[in-house]
Amino acid sequence: MRQLITPRVVAFLVGLLFAIAALWGFLTGVGPAFSTLGKYGRFTEPTAEHEFHKYPAKLDFSFNGPLGRWDTRQLQRGLKVYDEVCSACHSLKFVAFRDLAALGLNEAQIKAYAAKKVVPGIDPVTGETTTRPGLPTDRFPSPYPNDVAARAANNNAIPPDLSLMTKARHDGTNYVASLLTGYRPQSVRLLAEFPDARTGPGLHYNPYFANLNIAMAPPLTSEGQVTYDDDTRASIPQMAKDVAAFLTWTAEPQLVKRRQTGWAVMVFLLFATVLAYLSKQQIWSAVKPKQKA
Repeated sequence: MRQLITPRVVAFLVGLLFAIAALWGFLTGVGPAFSTLGKYGRFTEPTAEHEFHKYPAKLDFSFNGPLGRWDTRQLQRGLKVYDEVCSACHSLKFVAFRDLAALGLNEAQIKAYAAKKVVPGIDPVTGETTTRPGLPTDRFPSPYPNDVAARAANNNAIPPDLSLMTKARHDGTNYVASLLTGYRPQSVRLLAEFPDARTGPGLHYNPYFANLNIAMAPPLTSEGQVTYDDDTRASIPQMAKDVAAFLTWTAEPQLVKRRQTGWAVMVFLLFATVLAYLSKQQIWSAVKPKQKA
């Protein structure tokens, strides 16, 4: 009997026990997920978010592609949409007024634009907190004095800063444009299959948002909501596209310059590679290869 219970037999039995436990866990846990894989293409139970979430539409922007460039007229239109619509709730805390020179605004226009804004300041006599007209060196101010006021005005949700929004979201430029035009009633099929997903009070259905329901009310509600200086027709898709382009610039103001630098670097590296190859050929040209015996 002692000869039968050897260390090898014990190791085999322990391994068999672990294999049985792993198989049991697979059949009772992970295994059932395969039943939904064929229908839903994922290892999770079907949810309203998985079924009705939409990916951003691919839009054509002047800065797309390796040779893209900023359309300054579009950026100026986007600034106007932000100024007249988005700035009521969202800040641009990483953008200074003087940065607008990149959009084609001259010094006088920037000073006039900044002076219309009210920014926090300090009374030089008493040292108390006060407000003053903006200067070109100031950054875009927040519409709320603090987070408590922001929550109170927005159904307990703090509107995010938009400075880096297009970098914070996947395919950010298209995401912003799609989100702004994506508000709609919930479909009959959604409510029939997922009755618990009905949009609650203070929320708005938008399939481009991660959980389908967003606290932000539709900001773009009608054509002509903004009057463009260049007489462009201010339709809702146009305004959404323009402000998405503007927010792409706020997030990556050096985007075009970086691409141009990249092309210059690639040309230099190509030239250096050719030069190195020719140098190698010149240096080794006097060396004769050994003759085989």
